[in-house]
Amino acid sequence: MVYCCGEHVDQALDEMVRKHETAPSFEKIDSVDNDPNSCVYCGKLAVYMVGNE
Repeated sequence: MVYCCGEHVDQALDEMVRKHETAPSFEKIDSVDNDPNSCVYCGKLAVYMVGNE
C-alpha cells in the first residue's frame, strides 16, 4: 500500500503496476481520517491510497 498526494498519484500507480504487474486499487482517503498519512514521495498530506491486496 502506498499513500500519496495528488501530485504523485501517477507515480504511485506506475510503481504498483511495475511491482505487481496488475492494475492496483486506487481510492481517495477520507479527509476526516484521525490518523493522517504522508505522501511517500514528498511528505505532504496523502490524498490517495494505492495498492494491490
